[in-house]
Amino acid sequence: MSAVHTHEADDLRELYRELILDHARSPRHFGKLDAATHTARGINPLCGDRLQLFLQLDQAERIAAASFEGSGCAISVASASLLTDSVIGMSATEALELFTAFTAQLCDQQDVAVVIPRLGKLQALSGVREFPARVKCATLAWHALESAISQRSATATTE
Repeated sequence: MSAVHTHEADDLRELYRELILDHARSPRHFGKLDAATHTARGINPLCGDRLQLFLQLDQAERIAAASFEGSGCAISVASASLLTDSVIGMSATEALELFTAFTAQLCDQQDVAVVIPRLGKLQALSGVREFPARVKCATLAWHALESAISQRSATATTE
């Protein structure tokens, strides 16, 4: 990789790091959603991250609103914040497709070059895959999303 490409990659990593820190410090859509039609709890027993995800689906099965509450590490909170920001306005099916793409990217289940164009700002969390123990932090809210849409009553877990 040339020095120019290395510098660009470093700049991109720094931009992503700042986006994650911004969402961790000031999470979007934080708090209980009283009009929720779908909810799910999530827990990461490895590090103690806990959250509850709230979704309000309209009659067309579109996510009209999303929020979360809970506590966890910066990656867990930032991921939940980015998730809620991303899924509002999507159909339940589109949100499940995003769940699949996002978790596949972090778990190296698909060619990242194919997945990344669909993820937009969620790419900021792609570097987490270099730290396998932190992948569970980043995917916790996503497992809760899948549980909420599927209306499973069991707590979503990263185990």
